[in-house]
Amino acid sequence: MTVALPLSPDHLLDAPLDDLLAETGAEIVDSQIPDRDFFGAVVRSKNGHLLLAMPTGRSELEHDTVARYLLAQVFDVDLPKLPAPFVTTEL
Repeated sequence: MTVALPLSPDHLLDAPLDDLLAETGAEIVDSQIPDRDFFGAVVRSKNGHLLLAMPTGRSELEHDTVARYLLAQVFDVDLPKLPAPFVTTEL
C-alpha cells in the first residue's frame, strides 16, 4: 500500500505504527549509537527507502512517539514541536 500524500496529522497519529511504516515505505532498524540523548534518526537510501534508526532498550511509548515524529519530519506533516530534550536536526 502507498501513502496518500500529503500525510494528515490525524492519520500519522492514529494509524497503527506497523501500518504507517508499510504505507510510507519506512523500516525501523536498531541503532548502535549509545548516547542517552539520541532518540532516533531517519536515513534515506539512494533508492528512496527510509530507515528509522532507533536506539534499543527504550519504552514502547518513546519508540512509537519518536518514530511518528520522525515520519512527520520527513513527510512535512505539521505537528507541534516535541518538548525538551527532543530536538531535530536536518543534515
